Amino acid sequence: MTWRGSTTPKDRFFACLPYFLPLVDGLAFGEYFFRQFPALRVILLPLSPILIAYDTIDRALFGFGGLIVFFALFLLVVRNESINHFIRFNAMQAILLDIILILCRFILGLFGSGLGGGLIVETIFNVIFLGMVAVIVYSVVQSVMGRYAEIPTLSDAVYMQVR
Repeated sequence: MTWRGSTTPKDRFFACLPYFLPLVDGLAFGEYFFRQFPALRVILLPLSPILIAYDTIDRALFGFGGLIVFFALFLLVVRNESINHFIRFNAMQAILLDIILILCRFILGLFGSGLGGGLIVETIFNVIFLGMVAVIVYSVVQSVMGRYAEIPTLSDAVYMQVR
């Protein structure tokens, strides 16, 4: 759905950028997936400069780099009404996807030792990783096409935050 005006190619490009945040944070869940399918590590090669930069920022800021990027996106993009609604919507959706990943990591950290380390844990990690990749690919494709990525429940929460 495209509303609140049309989107320019520049807007579409900037709307795709925030999705790197959940993608980079979600790669930790791909540990078992890439162990099972090592040939697919080639997919990560185009992301290596972004991963190196993100890791460098995170280390330079004593592990708080991700948190700073998170708040910078929220305060400088989502809450800035002079930025196009399309960009702010996608930035907020990427932030909420990242929050979901953080919650998954927290919950698995709490119950991870009780689950053991076998098939159940690997399956949960693979489902989270593949689901995250699918949602991000869908959102980026929709953004490139100039449409709002409608993800059930998540997009409703984004619409409430982004006016």
